[in-house]
Amino acid sequence: MEQLRSLDASGQVALLFVSLFGLLVLASLVVGVVSLKPVGDEAGRERRLALQRDLRAVWVGALVFWLAWISGPVGATLGFGIFSFLALREFITLVHTRRADHRGLILAFFAILPLQYLLVGLRRFDLFSVFVPVYAFLAIPVASALAGDPGRFLERNAKIQWGIMVCVFGLSHAPALLLLEFRGYEGRGAFLVFFLVMVVAAAQVVQEIASRSLRRRPLARQIDRSFSLRAFGLGVAASAIVGAALFWITPVDPLRAAVMATVAGGCGSLGELVMRALKKDAGVRWWGNRPSITGAVGLLDRVAPLCFAAPVFFHSVRWYFV
Repeated sequence: MEQLRSLDASGQVALLFVSLFGLLVLASLVVGVVSLKPVGDEAGRERRLALQRDLRAVWVGALVFWLAWISGPVGATLGFGIFSFLALREFITLVHTRRADHRGLILAFFAILPLQYLLVGLRRFDLFSVFVPVYAFLAIPVASALAGDPGRFLERNAKIQWGIMVCVFGLSHAPALLLLEFRGYEGRGAFLVFFLVMVVAAAQVVQEIASRSLRRRPLARQIDRSFSLRAFGLGVAASAIVGAALFWITPVDPLRAAVMATVAGGCGSLGELVMRALKKDAGVRWWGNRPSITGAVGLLDRVAPLCFAAPVFFHSVRWYFV
């Protein structure tokens, strides 16, 4: 541990990514060996394909974070901006819009999104925190009203605003974490992003396992029959344990790291429930289940928990725990 702490920020972050990619290579080898075994039933093939898709998603995510770190503030901002654009496009293609919404959508994609990430790149965190929920939310209905179509006005604008909130505002806090600096913690923002992803993933995995193993008492039966209070509690507890174990890559002690992880893991799980409700309303099982029609590829399914956890985690780290 002393040798790790003696490294500079670049060395520590580089070691983090070397370890991460080493684990991914090992996991890929294990999955490759398992894939050589024949599977007799359809359910087994589905599970194998799901495991391979999840592993590819983790590889893509790790590569994106690595490229964001080595490319500096500009590269991180541009990279996550592209992800936000794709996620917002995926969201909009699966919700009902009208021709009169085109002005609001143009404003969202080509004005609000780039301005939000510009504020991130400039580290204008105070304005960045209020730009979408204040200025963008007021501008969208104005643009829609100027189109002169009052039909389902509130519903249409609420959908666009919610897409911006999740896909732009929420996801933009990930590169903001990369650029966040504290005294004695300069250049180590990648650790905060890694910490966030790990605790959110731990909550999701343990909650999924618990929902399959324990007797289900769903809290929102019409939305998700697997979401129960016990599974949610076990997922949050797992995120707290992982967070406490990873305290050494954060600027705080184990107790505060556990609290931060609890908040992030809980928000990620609740955000996933909200997104499932939106998918139920849109009549789809996954955001990318109709690629031939919508062009969606399921990106939002992968990043939805992070979109909810990142803003709360960012402000918790910046204002309360450090």
